[in-house]
Amino acid sequence: MAEAQVRETPIVAGVETRSQWADFRKTFLSNRLALFGLVVITFFVLVAVFAPLLAPYDPVRDQSLSERFAGPSAEHLLGQDELGRDILSRMIYGARISLTAGLAAVIFATVGGTIVGLIAGYAGGWVDSVLMRLMDVLLAFPSILLAIVIVSILGQGLTNALLAVGIILLPQMARVVRSAVISVRERDYVEAAHALGASNYRIVTSAILPNSLAPLIVQATLALATAILDVAALSFVGLGARPPSPEWGAMLTDAFRSGFGVFTEGQHAIIFPGIAIALSVLSVNFIGDGLRDALDPRRRR
Repeated sequence: MAEAQVRETPIVAGVETRSQWADFRKTFLSNRLALFGLVVITFFVLVAVFAPLLAPYDPVRDQSLSERFAGPSAEHLLGQDELGRDILSRMIYGARISLTAGLAAVIFATVGGTIVGLIAGYAGGWVDSVLMRLMDVLLAFPSILLAIVIVSILGQGLTNALLAVGIILLPQMARVVRSAVISVRERDYVEAAHALGASNYRIVTSAILPNSLAPLIVQATLALATAILDVAALSFVGLGARPPSPEWGAMLTDAFRSGFGVFTEGQHAIIFPGIAIALSVLSVNFIGDGLRDALDPRRRR
């Protein structure tokens, strides 16, 4: 009796799988511009945190009018401003003010925009129409002009400036959250939660909001760049940080107010704060682009 031939089953090699975090990390780290932005922003944050240890002079009290607009030297690496103050020390402390003000404005806009977007997108109907028309009214005005009007009503000061910037950023956040909520609320798991008798609050907080965070994170990151620039712009026109506060935008306006000498002998007093503003804004934009690519599966390589 012939023996039955036993066919050996080939061993299938294990399929390599990666978690969502691994995919996100690989995509983000492959973006060189995003990494550059992350390094620059990390540098600014560390400078802001350790400002008392890094600043060689007091940014306000150490003045020398006889050395007005003195150029870079061994004692003052970035030169001195219109009052003879050390520009490097003022920029180091200015990182605290500019980054904190921009971050505070974005947090305000993100929280407010998330609440408005969740209510509008989930409730729908006339609630959605009323809230979105209010957001459209805010979007109808040029952002910096609206910020100037708000600060003029509330009064001059850095707190009112960041509040004004938060208000002009709020409609963008609300529209992003609303769009994400509308696309998520029709998913099967949301319908299943409704069928199981879950409350609207539980559905929104446990099912809809977590699945709407990706576009919100990207928009909040990009809004941070706008907030830093707008806060500096308000300080530049005299509606933000008050002298002698070492805020980057205020440093520019202080230099320009000193007269024509800033163009002939004190160019460094406007160049270095301008570079800091430009670098921070560009870096945050690069990070936002990297997050958008990493969080969107359609953009992953």
